[in-house]
Amino acid sequence: MKENVQQVVKPYDPSDSKKKQVTTMFDGIAPYYDYLNRFLSLGVDIWWRKTAISKLKSYNNDSILDIATGTADLALEANKQLNPTIITGLDISENMLSIGRKKIAKVNLTNKITLVSGDSENLQFDTESYNTVMAAFGVRNFENLEKGLSEMYRVTKQGGHLMVLEFSRPTSFPIKQIFNAYFKYVLPVIGKLKSKDPKAYKYLYESVQAFPDYENFASILKNIGYKEVTFKPLSFGICTIYLATK
Repeated sequence: MKENVQQVVKPYDPSDSKKKQVTTMFDGIAPYYDYLNRFLSLGVDIWWRKTAISKLKSYNNDSILDIATGTADLALEANKQLNPTIITGLDISENMLSIGRKKIAKVNLTNKITLVSGDSENLQFDTESYNTVMAAFGVRNFENLEKGLSEMYRVTKQGGHLMVLEFSRPTSFPIKQIFNAYFKYVLPVIGKLKSKDPKAYKYLYESVQAFPDYENFASILKNIGYKEVTFKPLSFGICTIYLATK
């Protein structure tokens, strides 16, 4: 719904830039990010990424851009399943990128996967320069959702594809109630104890609640210009895979 699109949830200060705060937040929690992803999701986040990447197998994925790449988990999975010529991962947090580069070097893929610092809403890449543009759990953090998605559209080649994996809100009983209780009360406490940031995992819950999921997000993609927009909920709707063609 339109009001959800316009609602801007910020980690810390309501009066300060969301982009600046998100950068600060991820720089701070970077050392704990991978561990908490595995722990808080009971390892299911690995399956979510594998499943999302598998949906791209029938497309031309010669060149891939991974937006909000973080520590490069999605980029590494894309390389494993799709074997592209190049993957570029972009993120606004240099501390997250630093961890990602170490993971890439460990598996000798530095000549294939390149991580760069940049703003997802003002991409430094040429128009129509990638066959596939993707993002996992990142577009929710855009300051201006439509602007970021429009930039992703711009750098995608004609006939190329978009894949977005993002948290969504379960709608069925009792998953909806369990999800809300876990995300709102349990997850922030565990995240605070490990990362020492009392706001980061509270922001996670709030940003998921504000995000325009399912048909609402599909509608935004169509308005930007994407065609053949589809979505598939995973794990009873805890997250959703969105696919689209330029």
